[in-house]
Amino acid sequence: MKITSFVITLTVATALVAFAQEGTVEDVKHGAKKAGETVKDGLETAGEKTKETAEAVGEKTKETARTVGKRTKETAQTVGQKTKETAKTVHRKSKRALNKAKAETGTQQETNQAPNTPSPTDR
Repeated sequence: MKITSFVITLTVATALVAFAQEGTVEDVKHGAKKAGETVKDGLETAGEKTKETAEAVGEKTKETARTVGKRTKETAQTVGQKTKETAKTVHRKSKRALNKAKAETGTQQETNQAPNTPSPTDR
């Protein structure tokens, strides 16, 4: 009888160990599956955030390009206007200087005019 009890006890102990290992394997499988789902969810969230960030950066870049284009155009117009004004001023001052030089030259010619050829009465 002792041997039969011993065999039964050993069989029950072996069965319990086998069931315990099977439960542990199931727990490991379940934990791995849960961890995989968590990683997948994290990657999806990261992908969505990256997409949103890329869209925001694209929009800001577009706005900046518009602003730079607008300011460049305004600057070019201002430079063009200043150049035009400067050209008018230079033209006006040059014209004045030329008229003044002509007037001075005319006055000098009138005062410095001496007959270069002797008159017929001087002979």
